[in-house]
Amino acid sequence: MSAEVSVLFDAPGPKARRRHLVIAVVGSLGILALLYLVIRALAAKGQFTAAKWSPFLEPVTWTSYLLPGLRATLVAAFFSVILAIVCGILLGMGRLSEAAPVRWACGVFVEFFRAVPVLMMMLFAYYVFLFGVQISGEALPLLGVIAGLTFYNSCVIAELIRSGVGSLPKGQREAGLAIGLTPFVTLRLVLLPQAITIMLPSIVSQLVVILKDSALGFLILYPELVRSGQTLAALEGNLIPTFIVVAAIFILINYLLTRLAHYLERRLQTRGRGPRLPVTEPLMSPSMAPGGALAVPGQT
Repeated sequence: MSAEVSVLFDAPGPKARRRHLVIAVVGSLGILALLYLVIRALAAKGQFTAAKWSPFLEPVTWTSYLLPGLRATLVAAFFSVILAIVCGILLGMGRLSEAAPVRWACGVFVEFFRAVPVLMMMLFAYYVFLFGVQISGEALPLLGVIAGLTFYNSCVIAELIRSGVGSLPKGQREAGLAIGLTPFVTLRLVLLPQAITIMLPSIVSQLVVILKDSALGFLILYPELVRSGQTLAALEGNLIPTFIVVAAIFILINYLLTRLAHYLERRLQTRGRGPRLPVTEPLMSPSMAPGGALAVPGQT
């Protein structure tokens, strides 16, 4: 088949396409109207005057506030993403383990930390490090942010891995066992790579959540982007413009991360297809070939 056929729902007909178009147009107009009202209200309060936005044209605004805050946000997000992915894969494999104690221990860990709010875990880790470990300076709130983000998001990624493996055909596991692989090796070499490819969009969405949730470090004195923006706004008296700029920075970073994920997803899917062989004429059976010999196309 040359065209891909959706197995989730039927292709919309002419009436459905017109209805979808009308809904899209009405929804877009509604969003534009709401945006106009918000901008009008902010303009009436003097939030778009030149005095409010002129600080962003000064280099000191970026070098002393926004760029250091962005760097702190990216540092916390980077370490949290790496640890969450590694721990999430290990926890997901543990939940799929053949050993019941390992499966139960990973299950209790995942269910507990997935139910606890991220902010509470950050606060708990911060005060544990504060009173239990001799750490001072910026490293203390950084460790609190990384710990809170890692515990929660590794549990979510573990559930995504488990769901991805569960969605694979049962024949994948049976084929691995049939060729002599152990259950653990089958999971690691056969099932896990396919599950990660299938769940990659959801995993990337969770990575975006990690980047955004790093802003919660504001409450444990971590100098991330939102805290740096609030410090700048308190100095310049332009809270709304500052938060608009900070939001634009977050949107840009998340967009780039999403585009990178789509690129990786296409690469993984392309590598999984393998080379396509040209279609040739089918081989004739020995009974159909002249003289009982196997006839090969192109030979006489």
